[in-house]
Amino acid sequence: MSMRLNHLVVSHADSTLVDVATLNFERGRPVTIVGESGSGKSLLAHAIMGTLPANLTARGSLAMDGRTFDLSDRANRRGLWGRLMSLLPQEPALALDPTMRAQEQVAEGAASFTADSSGARRTAGTLLAALGLGHASRAFPHTLSGGMAQRVAFAAATIGGAPVLIADEPSKGLDERARTELAGLLKLHLDGGGILLTITHDLDLARELGGDVLVMKDAHIVEQGRARQVLTEPAHPYTRRLLEAEPANWNHAWARRGAPPEEGGTALVSGEGLSKAFGGQQLFSDLSVTIRAGERVSLGGPSGSGKTTLGNVLLRLLPPDAGYVHHADALRGGRLQKLYQDPALAFPARVVLWDSFGDVIRRHRLEPARLEELMASLGLTPALLNRRPGQVSGGELQRLAIIRAMLLEPALVFADEPTSRLDLITQELTVACLMDQVDRQGCALVLVTHDNALADAVTRRRIPLGIRDLQPQDKKAFARRKKHAEVVM
Repeated sequence: MSMRLNHLVVSHADSTLVDVATLNFERGRPVTIVGESGSGKSLLAHAIMGTLPANLTARGSLAMDGRTFDLSDRANRRGLWGRLMSLLPQEPALALDPTMRAQEQVAEGAASFTADSSGARRTAGTLLAALGLGHASRAFPHTLSGGMAQRVAFAAATIGGAPVLIADEPSKGLDERARTELAGLLKLHLDGGGILLTITHDLDLARELGGDVLVMKDAHIVEQGRARQVLTEPAHPYTRRLLEAEPANWNHAWARRGAPPEEGGTALVSGEGLSKAFGGQQLFSDLSVTIRAGERVSLGGPSGSGKTTLGNVLLRLLPPDAGYVHHADALRGGRLQKLYQDPALAFPARVVLWDSFGDVIRRHRLEPARLEELMASLGLTPALLNRRPGQVSGGELQRLAIIRAMLLEPALVFADEPTSRLDLITQELTVACLMDQVDRQGCALVLVTHDNALADAVTRRRIPLGIRDLQPQDKKAFARRKKHAEVVM
């Protein structure tokens, strides 16, 4: 089986959002698309699947399995979903049903679910165990970390055994080890004769997958070739700039300075003897943490090790099972802010963004000019504020969340994966703006990140969590579930 995309054009009114001449996909050979946010990467994937938003139009054709599909007809591929084509979506928090337990919604994707629901549930349990989530099979999505939710979504997307898998930002929210394991699972899909299209900002994932890499900018593919060639000796200036934007290559003043504050510095947050269990799993116990004024601290560890939970305990959004947390008076009046991992969940979905920001400005008697200044510094146009959260990209919404937090000139910001939806260049610009504000205001920063290079560039002290090994990847279990899954060609 092979797949060929011919003369794809995606447009909105008079604007061209994707313009790609020809792309070939072969069994066993990965194709990875990298590039800037808004360049059309995800739209290309949705055009192939037939899941573009109704206000966008597509032209072109898709040749697959001896058939040719007109891409302007959204419905003509619907019968292939789950059987021949499968999409791992970019936002697992929005894609998963909040009312269903993990194993149940993974099982629904099995081709045998209608005829043998018990067998489908067993297959789902095997797959979740292979992904290190055996302990979370009965968990609801809201109790899972971002990385765990991503793995549940991966299980739901692959249990049907569809030979064509499109993975949209599959490593988002995963630590280095989990990303390597995910790459191994994607390679198993290829080893089984599958076709894989991966869309990612993560160049390390692109390196691990190998195969072909395509670089997109402004709706076009500006460079393509073997991964080793494109990611080590790029020909296009944009690709070179993309590689320079990896955090390990940053050379900013704020990344070079900032010794840890003296022990006598003002303690903003003090936690003593903290313990917390979640879903029957002990995340941390008898942990003592102090965050001082002006300090930069990162929380590190595997996905699901309790980084976000510890942050919520320190912010007093969650009570500890044992121990106590004390806040200094300097944090009163909104001067303790949190940047959420999923910005789509941090804004009211049906409220125009300007109204959300207007409420903050009125409540805290802020100058509206400050909002305009921050938006300009992050490369955002004021027109975005006339939209609802679902009408802007994930990267734009993440930057708007940073602006909302910094409007209040906080004494401490807890940033939970604040750039996970951004491409590398936008991430560098956004972090530079955040750190300039942090330096200007003398603000303390607690950063949750799976990116060790980002932690090294931004913070001066790490608090490691989850040092114990995660359940190891069980590739044999993953392979076994493929034998049980029915693949209808």
